[in-house]
Amino acid sequence: MSLSVSKRMTRVKPSPTGAVLALATELKAAGRDIISLGTGEPDFDTPQAIKDAAISAIQSGATKYTPVDGTAALKAAIARKFERDNGLSYAAEQIVVSCGAKQALYNLCQGLLGPGDEAIIPSPYWVSYPDMVLLAGAEPVIIEAGLDEDFKITPRQLRNAITDKTRLLFLNSPSNPTGVSYSEAELQALGDVLAEHDDIVIASDDIYEHIHWGNEPFVTFAGACPSFASRTVVINGVSKAYAMTGWRIGYAAGPQELISAMKTVQSQSTSNPCSISQIAAQAALDGPQSVVSEMVTAYKARHDFLIPELNKIPGFECRTGEGTFYAFPRVLDALQNLNLKTDADLASYLVAEADVAVVPGSAFGAEGYLRLSFACSLETLAEALARIKRAVTA
Repeated sequence: MSLSVSKRMTRVKPSPTGAVLALATELKAAGRDIISLGTGEPDFDTPQAIKDAAISAIQSGATKYTPVDGTAALKAAIARKFERDNGLSYAAEQIVVSCGAKQALYNLCQGLLGPGDEAIIPSPYWVSYPDMVLLAGAEPVIIEAGLDEDFKITPRQLRNAITDKTRLLFLNSPSNPTGVSYSEAELQALGDVLAEHDDIVIASDDIYEHIHWGNEPFVTFAGACPSFASRTVVINGVSKAYAMTGWRIGYAAGPQELISAMKTVQSQSTSNPCSISQIAAQAALDGPQSVVSEMVTAYKARHDFLIPELNKIPGFECRTGEGTFYAFPRVLDALQNLNLKTDADLASYLVAEADVAVVPGSAFGAEGYLRLSFACSLETLAEALARIKRAVTA
């Protein structure tokens, strides 16, 4: 007897970054000395004060269900964060806490999109955006912006992509996978186009907000274009900035009717996020932020080492970033030098010949690139680069 899955699943693929992590783990278990530059996870431990808050929560018995959309205390801390960091004001009913920012984005797609709708996604994009749109029954519309376009879409590109079916625009800044940030002026220029289409919702994915070192300060779309408050959903979380990936706490804030729809979706899937993790997240948001700046200083040092070294590798061309812990070199010349066809071929070659795992750019909608995570020590980075250079120049 063979079982068939739903038709929608034939259009959706597993996460490529998860596949890289699984391959690296498998090869390590087999005895290979694999350096994995594939996963988007801080190498730092969760700060002790945050862990202490969680331990205290367990000991005090905070182990029961919470409201579906998060505790009142955490939502109040999130509101304070938005006011403090972004100059944005949200009431409790405009905030929903989810099992990671990923679930918040998924809930938004489920609550907003349906068959016949379109969602615009700038490329390179985070791997899950298109599949979230497909799972909602809608169609992803990709706008390509490669290295020559500075990895940023232009107002003209956005205007040309909009149709009467467009319901959602994803904006991720600083960007996974490129590390590029939009300036306030660039966001406002996109806002000028969106002002002509008042039925389009903007999903502002700010998960890397605090891992930022650009010449201009970080600004969220809702801050750059305050008149769009009634149709902007700001998504964020504690995973990246506070090294809390496994705690699974993300959140979103925006117009009440959309947040209410997202809450309903969540109520029929996961229900509330982990009660202990919510208390830890509150401690992170309300506690000293110096722990974040210390980690960002380390990321910036790694970035400043990595980018020039990548540009020394034959066939690699890499732009400096303004944030995140990723580099996204173009490797078209390297493919030609090695007589390889695709970036996936190069990623496989580097695992086989250099014992270094990276993610092909095609997973992010950008063929001919690689994504390297520098969420690892400088010593590990130096060894990985030496291996890659030997394999590419062999």
